[in-house]
Amino acid sequence: MKRIHAAPGTISPVGPYSQAVISGHLVFTAGQIPSLGSFDEQPESFKGQVRQTFANLAAILETAGSSLSHIVKVNAYLTDPAQLEPFNEVYREILGHAPPARTTVCVQLWGVSLEIDCVAELIAKENGQ
Repeated sequence: MKRIHAAPGTISPVGPYSQAVISGHLVFTAGQIPSLGSFDEQPESFKGQVRQTFANLAAILETAGSSLSHIVKVNAYLTDPAQLEPFNEVYREILGHAPPARTTVCVQLWGVSLEIDCVAELIAKENGQ
């Protein structure tokens, strides 16, 4: 098992956890938020926040040896049911080519409008590993 504490270009975890854990051929990410460089720096628009959250996930997955196109499961946490339609618009832009399984729930979060975590497959090496 391999743990990734902080991927380049992302904020470090605010608690005792890893941003990602690699187990077997899967990458499990911790929930990501729309931070740009610090917890307080976030895009103004909700769609921008969704895009930034996926950009943060992409950085973590790349560090782990995977990518957004290798995601098999997404868990999305929104803070307002009205966010679902704009969330789905951006989600289709990013993952619409072959959408993974997904759970979306409405919750109360600390100072952010959404959080997303995922499970992805590692990208196979040329030698089949």
